[in-house]
Amino acid sequence: MPLRARQRCHAALTGLAVLTLSAVLAGPARADAAAEGARAADTWTEVGSDRADPLTESQGLASVEVPAGSPNRYTGIGTIPLGLSARGWNHVGDPDASYDGHYVEPYQRDDGNTKMFRVQAPDGTWSEYVHTLSPGEAPNNSWSAVSPDGQWMLAGEWGTMNRLLVFPTPGVNPATSPSANLPQAATVHLDHAVRDVQGCDFLDATTLLCSSDDPEGTLFGITKPLLRIDLSAAPNGTADVTGHVTALRQLPLRSACSGGFEAEGVDYDRRTGTLRVIVVSPGFCVLTDSKTYRFTRG
Repeated sequence: MPLRARQRCHAALTGLAVLTLSAVLAGPARADAAAEGARAADTWTEVGSDRADPLTESQGLASVEVPAGSPNRYTGIGTIPLGLSARGWNHVGDPDASYDGHYVEPYQRDDGNTKMFRVQAPDGTWSEYVHTLSPGEAPNNSWSAVSPDGQWMLAGEWGTMNRLLVFPTPGVNPATSPSANLPQAATVHLDHAVRDVQGCDFLDATTLLCSSDDPEGTLFGITKPLLRIDLSAAPNGTADVTGHVTALRQLPLRSACSGGFEAEGVDYDRRTGTLRVIVVSPGFCVLTDSKTYRFTRG
């Protein structure tokens, strides 16, 4: 390593040590500030994009690890099976897959009394798990996010919310059955309101990355933000946890058309470290230049 590079490295390490020691000596307040600074430095850089088909890739996406070599999965109005649509399940949200290969799609319908999670096992078989709404629960079923241990699934409601919902993962957690109601097991209480979250995925056991379709920008100072939610503990279904919300950046809003964009689902592929987010273009350009954007950390 050249001398100048070694000097810069030594200075950086010395500065880091001083900051760390200062945080310890100054007590919890300084330590909390240091943690907040670390979160603020969590940057995701756009590295590419792919066209998102408006019929089959306009709601959500998921990377599937098992079986090996499985293609990425997408959802859109064109992916809803006719049989489901005929029974009223007319909206599919952002899906996710457990690390053992169970693939979960969230559905909603207009009656407002139930939600449904459609699960495909690694052997290809499908099952349906219906959840009856709890008092005060919004009928929207915008997304699902399976915890890294596979046992718990987070889901979200539409509008301005201060919580996320925790369920046993249908088809994976042994407490679930297609013939029984899928119960809400716990709640994630957020320290900052979020609006119109369209998708979340686990970065690790206690960190979520989420796409927000917030059109107003009053909550974080930007519209359509990419959010990070740091959980106080990994969800275990037996106790509520808290979540600290940080807006990391605005999602790309580029199109040949002007008007309102729509941020959609999100996926984090731990094998490649790639984050992908769908952004649907306004007006006629929904057909031509809607994109799945790719990001890497740093």
